Amino acid sequence: MFFLPSKIIGFFLAPFHFFMIVAVIGAMLLFTRWKTWGRALSTVSAFALLLMAFGPLGGLLASPLEARFPPPPHDMPAPDGIIVLGGAIDERLSASRDRPTVVDAAERLIAPISLKRKYPSARLVFTGGSAALQASPYSEADAVQRFWRDLGLDQGDVLYERRSRNTYENAIFTRDLLLPKPGERWLLVTSAIHMPRAIGAFRQAGFDVIAYPVDYRTSGDSRLEFPRFATKALGLVEFAAHEWAGLVAQRLFGKSDALFPAP
Repeated sequence: MFFLPSKIIGFFLAPFHFFMIVAVIGAMLLFTRWKTWGRALSTVSAFALLLMAFGPLGGLLASPLEARFPPPPHDMPAPDGIIVLGGAIDERLSASRDRPTVVDAAERLIAPISLKRKYPSARLVFTGGSAALQASPYSEADAVQRFWRDLGLDQGDVLYERRSRNTYENAIFTRDLLLPKPGERWLLVTSAIHMPRAIGAFRQAGFDVIAYPVDYRTSGDSRLEFPRFATKALGLVEFAAHEWAGLVAQRLFGKSDALFPAP
């Protein structure tokens, strides 16, 4: 019940989608007796879109998320296992082209290869099914399995969880698959901007993990960051807004132990 409404509501409330819809409504009102409302809505939408595309809004939203969980030290003790969250594969293109097609978050899949070579005895687990609204026989785990195999990663002790459709299901199904024992050390690999929400979900599931953030989108300094390309800036605003909204939703529906999980 949580999955479908979250996808539909998330689509309409995504900042770019929301203000484009408002702009269209405003433009339509210009040809009616509510011209004043039409001008107001169009003006507000235009300024909001300009701010998202050419201002520092994306960095301001993303920086606190990325800074929340620092990476572990390089000389940390060897972990018992490595958990990799989905979100780096374009399912539709991978299925239609019959080859793994990665998106901007590809470091989620590259970093675990390095970790596995550094800690060969650690178990490697990928968790990610299909996040599509329509049922699909092709899961993200299928593409990742082929991607890692093509890169020469030994598949002998790699596990794949193929049912999860969102972050909370990642946590629940991975916990049930692994049945972690007290004292075990599990690294959680996902985008730095996504890490607070992921940690909250895993903690709520009773699975204590160690954050291993990757795929940073901001520089991490205190200066305002103005984008070079509007499309990249809009993507960062969408990603960060999605994570903030997800943190609120997870807390409201009891799927996280805190509104903004901390180390």
